[in-house]
Amino acid sequence: MTPGRLTFFLRLSSTIILWLLLLATILIGWEIGFFALVGFMAMRALWEYYSMLEHDGIRVFTLTGLICAAVLLCGGFLITRASGAENSRDFELLVLVLFLVTIFARQMFRGAENDPLRAMSYTVFGLFYIPWLFSFITKIIYLTPRLESGMTTGQWYVLYLVAVTKFSDMGAYVFGSLFGKHPFAPHISPKKTWEGAAGGLLTSMGVGAGFAWLARDAFPPFLTPAFAAVIALPVGALGIVADLIESVIKRRANSKDSGATIPGIGGMFDLSDSIILVAPVGYLLFRLP
Repeated sequence: MTPGRLTFFLRLSSTIILWLLLLATILIGWEIGFFALVGFMAMRALWEYYSMLEHDGIRVFTLTGLICAAVLLCGGFLITRASGAENSRDFELLVLVLFLVTIFARQMFRGAENDPLRAMSYTVFGLFYIPWLFSFITKIIYLTPRLESGMTTGQWYVLYLVAVTKFSDMGAYVFGSLFGKHPFAPHISPKKTWEGAAGGLLTSMGVGAGFAWLARDAFPPFLTPAFAAVIALPVGALGIVADLIESVIKRRANSKDSGATIPGIGGMFDLSDSIILVAPVGYLLFRLP
Protein backbone atom coordinates (compact mmCIF):
# COMPACT_ATOMS: atom_id res chain seq x y z
CA MET A 1 0.00 0.00 0.00
CA THR A 2 1.39 3.38 -1.01
CA PRO A 3 1.87 6.10 1.64
CA GLY A 4 -0.93 8.17 0.09
CA ARG A 5 -3.41 5.29 0.21
CA LEU A 6 -2.35 4.38 3.74
CA THR A 7 -2.93 7.96 4.88
CA PHE A 8 -6.34 7.99 3.22
CA PHE A 9 -7.29 4.66 4.82
CA LEU A 10 -6.19 5.80 8.28
CA ARG A 11 -7.96 9.12 7.87
CA LEU A 12 -11.19 7.50 6.71
CA SER A 13 -11.12 4.82 9.42
CA SER A 14 -10.40 7.28 12.23
CA THR A 15 -13.10 9.67 11.03
CA ILE A 16 -15.74 6.95 10.79
CA ILE A 17 -14.93 5.37 14.17
CA LEU A 18 -14.79 8.62 16.12
CA TRP A 19 -17.89 10.19 14.59
CA LEU A 20 -19.87 6.94 14.88
CA LEU A 21 -19.05 6.95 18.59
CA LEU A 22 -20.34 10.50 18.87
CA LEU A 23 -23.44 9.89 16.78
CA ALA A 24 -24.32 6.66 18.60
CA THR A 25 -24.85 8.64 21.79
CA ILE A 26 -27.47 10.89 20.18
CA LEU A 27 -29.20 8.08 18.32
CA ILE A 28 -29.91 6.31 21.60
CA GLY A 29 -30.99 9.58 23.20
CA TRP A 30 -28.15 9.75 25.75
CA GLU A 31 -28.01 13.51 26.12
CA ILE A 32 -25.39 13.61 28.89
CA GLY A 33 -23.12 11.26 26.98
CA PHE A 34 -23.49 13.33 23.82
CA PHE A 35 -22.64 16.52 25.68
CA ALA A 36 -19.67 14.83 27.40
CA LEU A 37 -18.21 13.81 24.04
CA VAL A 38 -18.82 17.20 22.44
CA GLY A 39 -17.42 18.94 25.51
CA PHE A 40 -14.32 16.75 25.50
CA MET A 41 -13.77 17.41 21.79
CA ALA A 42 -14.15 21.17 22.25
CA MET A 43 -11.87 21.32 25.30
CA ARG A 44 -9.24 19.14 23.67
CA ALA A 45 -9.34 21.19 20.46
CA LEU A 46 -8.97 24.43 22.44
CA TRP A 47 -6.04 23.00 24.38
CA GLU A 48 -4.37 21.97 21.12
CA TYR A 49 -4.92 25.46 19.72
CA TYR A 50 -3.30 27.12 22.75
CA SER A 51 -0.47 24.53 22.75
CA MET A 52 0.35 25.20 19.09
CA LEU A 53 0.65 28.92 19.78
CA GLU A 54 2.74 28.50 22.92
CA HIS A 55 5.03 26.05 21.13
CA ASP A 56 5.76 28.81 18.63
CA GLY A 57 6.46 31.32 21.39
CA ILE A 58 3.09 33.10 21.33
CA ARG A 59 1.94 33.81 24.89
CA VAL A 60 -1.70 32.97 25.69
CA PHE A 61 -3.76 32.52 28.86
CA THR A 62 -4.24 28.77 28.52
CA LEU A 63 -5.54 27.90 31.98
CA THR A 64 -7.93 30.87 32.13
CA GLY A 65 -9.22 30.06 28.66
CA LEU A 66 -9.82 26.39 29.48
CA ILE A 67 -11.63 27.20 32.73
CA CYS A 68 -13.92 29.71 31.01
CA ALA A 69 -14.55 27.24 28.19
CA ALA A 70 -15.61 24.55 30.67
CA VAL A 71 -18.00 26.98 32.41
CA LEU A 72 -19.36 28.15 29.05
CA LEU A 73 -19.97 24.63 27.77
CA CYS A 74 -21.45 23.15 30.96
CA GLY A 75 -23.64 26.12 31.84
CA GLY A 76 -24.85 26.57 28.29
CA PHE A 77 -25.77 22.89 27.98
CA LEU A 78 -27.65 22.76 31.29
CA ILE A 79 -29.67 25.89 30.49
CA THR A 80 -30.39 24.74 26.93
CA ARG A 81 -31.51 21.32 28.15
CA ALA A 82 -33.78 22.81 30.79
CA SER A 83 -35.40 25.70 28.94
CA GLY A 84 -34.17 25.95 25.35
CA ALA A 85 -31.16 27.32 23.50
CA GLU A 86 -32.51 30.87 23.29
CA ASN A 87 -32.35 31.11 27.09
CA SER A 88 -28.63 30.32 27.24
CA ARG A 89 -27.59 33.48 25.38
CA ASP A 90 -27.51 35.74 28.45
CA PHE A 91 -25.41 33.25 30.38
CA GLU A 92 -22.94 32.78 27.52
CA LEU A 93 -22.66 36.53 27.03
CA LEU A 94 -21.97 36.96 30.75
CA VAL A 95 -19.23 34.31 30.68
CA LEU A 96 -17.56 35.90 27.65
CA VAL A 97 -17.63 39.36 29.24
CA LEU A 98 -16.25 38.06 32.55
CA PHE A 99 -13.57 36.22 30.59
CA LEU A 100 -12.53 39.46 28.87
CA VAL A 101 -12.38 41.26 32.23
CA THR A 102 -10.38 38.40 33.78
CA ILE A 103 -7.67 38.23 31.15
CA PHE A 104 -7.46 42.04 31.03
CA ALA A 105 -6.97 42.13 34.81
CA ARG A 106 -4.35 39.37 34.63
CA GLN A 107 -2.52 41.21 31.89
CA MET A 108 -2.44 44.46 33.89
CA PHE A 109 -0.83 42.77 36.88
CA ARG A 110 1.54 40.57 34.89
CA GLY A 111 3.53 43.46 33.43
CA ALA A 112 6.07 41.24 31.65
CA GLU A 113 4.28 40.70 28.36
CA ASN A 114 5.82 42.65 25.47
CA ASP A 115 2.67 42.51 23.36
CA PRO A 116 -0.33 42.24 25.72
CA LEU A 117 -2.92 42.87 23.02
CA ARG A 118 -1.67 39.92 20.97
CA ALA A 119 -1.81 37.57 23.96
CA MET A 120 -5.33 38.68 24.80
CA SER A 121 -6.51 38.52 21.18
CA TYR A 122 -5.27 34.99 20.55
CA THR A 123 -6.76 33.79 23.83
CA VAL A 124 -10.18 35.36 23.21
CA PHE A 125 -10.29 34.17 19.61
CA GLY A 126 -9.68 30.58 20.71
CA LEU A 127 -12.49 30.67 23.26
CA PHE A 128 -14.94 32.24 20.84
CA TYR A 129 -14.03 30.24 17.76
CA ILE A 130 -13.70 26.72 19.18
CA PRO A 131 -15.87 25.94 22.24
CA TRP A 132 -18.55 28.59 21.76
CA LEU A 133 -19.22 27.96 18.06
CA PHE A 134 -18.81 24.20 18.50
CA SER A 135 -21.36 24.18 21.35
CA PHE A 136 -24.15 24.89 18.86
CA ILE A 137 -23.96 21.23 17.84
CA THR A 138 -25.55 20.35 21.18
CA LYS A 139 -28.18 23.09 20.86
CA ILE A 140 -29.44 21.68 17.56
CA ILE A 141 -30.88 18.53 19.15
CA TYR A 142 -33.29 20.69 21.18
CA LEU A 143 -34.74 22.60 18.21
CA THR A 144 -37.60 20.14 17.75
CA PRO A 145 -40.13 18.91 20.34
CA ARG A 146 -39.36 15.83 22.40
CA LEU A 147 -41.24 12.58 21.94
CA GLU A 148 -43.75 11.44 24.53
CA SER A 149 -41.01 9.23 25.94
CA GLY A 150 -38.90 12.34 26.55
CA MET A 151 -36.35 11.52 23.86
CA THR A 152 -35.01 14.39 21.76
CA THR A 153 -35.68 14.47 18.01
CA GLY A 154 -33.28 17.11 16.73
CA GLN A 155 -30.42 14.61 16.51
CA TRP A 156 -31.36 13.92 12.87
CA TYR A 157 -30.33 17.47 12.03
CA VAL A 158 -26.97 16.82 13.68
CA LEU A 159 -26.55 13.58 11.76
CA TYR A 160 -27.30 15.38 8.52
CA LEU A 161 -24.78 18.18 9.19
CA VAL A 162 -22.02 15.80 10.26
CA ALA A 163 -22.58 13.46 7.31
CA VAL A 164 -22.60 16.28 4.77
CA THR A 165 -19.54 18.00 6.25
CA LYS A 166 -17.32 14.99 6.81
CA PHE A 167 -18.14 13.37 3.46
CA SER A 168 -17.41 16.71 1.83
CA ASP A 169 -13.97 16.54 3.45
CA MET A 170 -13.40 13.03 2.15
CA GLY A 171 -14.73 13.90 -1.32
CA ALA A 172 -12.41 16.88 -1.53
CA TYR A 173 -9.48 14.70 -0.47
CA VAL A 174 -10.25 11.99 -3.05
CA PHE A 175 -11.02 14.33 -5.95
CA GLY A 176 -8.05 16.51 -5.11
CA SER A 177 -5.71 13.51 -4.99
CA LEU A 178 -6.98 12.13 -8.29
CA PHE A 179 -7.65 15.25 -10.35
CA GLY A 180 -6.23 18.22 -8.45
CA LYS A 181 -4.11 20.52 -10.62
CA HIS A 182 -5.15 24.07 -9.78
CA PRO A 183 -4.57 25.22 -6.18
CA PHE A 184 -7.07 27.81 -4.99
CA ALA A 185 -5.31 28.97 -1.82
CA PRO A 186 -1.60 28.15 -2.28
CA HIS A 187 -0.48 30.73 0.30
CA ILE A 188 -2.63 29.01 2.95
CA SER A 189 -2.83 25.34 1.99
CA PRO A 190 -0.90 24.40 -1.17
CA LYS A 191 -2.50 20.96 -1.49
CA LYS A 192 -6.09 22.24 -1.72
CA THR A 193 -7.30 22.54 -5.30
CA TRP A 194 -10.33 23.79 -7.17
CA GLU A 195 -10.93 20.26 -8.43
CA GLY A 196 -10.89 18.91 -4.88
CA ALA A 197 -13.25 21.64 -3.65
CA ALA A 198 -15.68 20.98 -6.50
CA GLY A 199 -15.57 17.25 -5.81
CA GLY A 200 -16.18 17.86 -2.11
CA LEU A 201 -19.22 20.05 -2.81
CA LEU A 202 -20.69 17.54 -5.25
CA THR A 203 -20.16 14.80 -2.68
CA SER A 204 -21.85 16.86 0.02
CA MET A 205 -24.89 17.44 -2.20
CA GLY A 206 -25.19 13.75 -3.01
CA VAL A 207 -24.81 12.72 0.62
CA GLY A 208 -27.31 15.38 1.73
CA ALA A 209 -29.94 14.19 -0.73
CA GLY A 210 -29.33 10.54 0.11
CA PHE A 211 -29.49 11.15 3.85
CA ALA A 212 -32.75 13.11 3.55
CA TRP A 213 -34.28 10.26 1.56
CA LEU A 214 -33.17 7.60 4.06
CA ALA A 215 -34.37 9.68 7.02
CA ARG A 216 -37.54 10.96 5.32
CA ASP A 217 -39.74 9.65 8.14
CA ALA A 218 -37.74 11.56 10.75
CA PHE A 219 -37.27 14.81 8.83
CA PRO A 220 -39.97 17.50 8.54
CA PRO A 221 -41.81 17.67 5.19
CA PHE A 222 -39.87 20.72 3.97
CA LEU A 223 -36.54 18.86 4.07
CA THR A 224 -36.97 16.91 0.84
CA PRO A 225 -33.95 15.24 -0.82
CA ALA A 226 -33.80 18.06 -3.39
CA PHE A 227 -33.88 20.78 -0.71
CA ALA A 228 -31.38 18.85 1.41
CA ALA A 229 -29.00 18.79 -1.56
CA VAL A 230 -29.36 22.55 -1.98
CA ILE A 231 -28.65 23.16 1.72
CA ALA A 232 -25.67 20.82 1.55
CA LEU A 233 -23.91 23.12 -0.91
CA PRO A 234 -23.33 26.06 1.51
CA VAL A 235 -22.78 23.61 4.39
CA GLY A 236 -20.00 21.90 2.45
CA ALA A 237 -18.55 25.29 1.46
CA LEU A 238 -18.48 26.38 5.10
CA GLY A 239 -16.62 23.20 5.96
CA ILE A 240 -13.96 24.11 3.40
CA VAL A 241 -13.68 27.65 4.80
CA ALA A 242 -13.35 26.30 8.35
CA ASP A 243 -10.61 23.96 7.19
CA LEU A 244 -8.78 26.90 5.64
CA ILE A 245 -9.10 28.89 8.87
CA GLU A 246 -7.42 26.06 10.76
CA SER A 247 -4.71 25.96 8.08
CA VAL A 248 -4.07 29.68 8.70
CA ILE A 249 -3.79 29.00 12.44
CA LYS A 250 -1.42 26.05 11.95
CA ARG A 251 0.70 28.00 9.47
CA ARG A 252 0.97 30.88 11.96
CA ALA A 253 1.99 28.42 14.68
CA ASN A 254 4.38 26.54 12.33
CA SER A 255 2.55 23.26 12.94
CA LYS A 256 1.56 20.60 10.41
CA ASP A 257 -1.17 19.16 12.65
CA SER A 258 -2.79 20.28 15.87
CA GLY A 259 -1.77 17.02 17.55
CA ALA A 260 -0.85 13.39 16.95
CA THR A 261 -3.53 11.48 18.84
CA ILE A 262 -5.70 10.40 15.88
CA PRO A 263 -4.07 8.24 13.16
CA GLY A 264 -4.21 9.78 9.71
CA ILE A 265 -5.82 12.99 10.96
CA GLY A 266 -3.70 14.56 13.68
CA GLY A 267 -5.42 16.11 16.68
CA MET A 268 -8.96 16.78 17.84
CA PHE A 269 -8.86 20.26 16.30
CA ASP A 270 -8.03 18.64 12.95
CA LEU A 271 -11.00 16.27 13.33
CA SER A 272 -13.58 18.87 14.33
CA ASP A 273 -12.39 21.92 12.37
CA SER A 274 -14.98 21.70 9.58
CA ILE A 275 -17.88 21.34 12.04
CA ILE A 276 -17.00 24.51 13.96
CA LEU A 277 -18.49 26.93 11.42
CA VAL A 278 -21.20 24.53 10.25
CA ALA A 279 -22.71 24.08 13.74
CA PRO A 280 -23.93 27.67 14.35
CA VAL A 281 -25.07 28.14 10.75
CA GLY A 282 -26.94 24.84 10.88
CA TYR A 283 -28.56 25.93 14.13
CA LEU A 284 -29.78 29.17 12.56
CA LEU A 285 -30.86 27.40 9.38
CA PHE A 286 -32.97 24.75 11.11
CA ARG A 287 -34.61 27.37 13.32
CA LEU A 288 -36.15 29.12 10.31
CA PRO A 289 -39.09 26.73 9.75
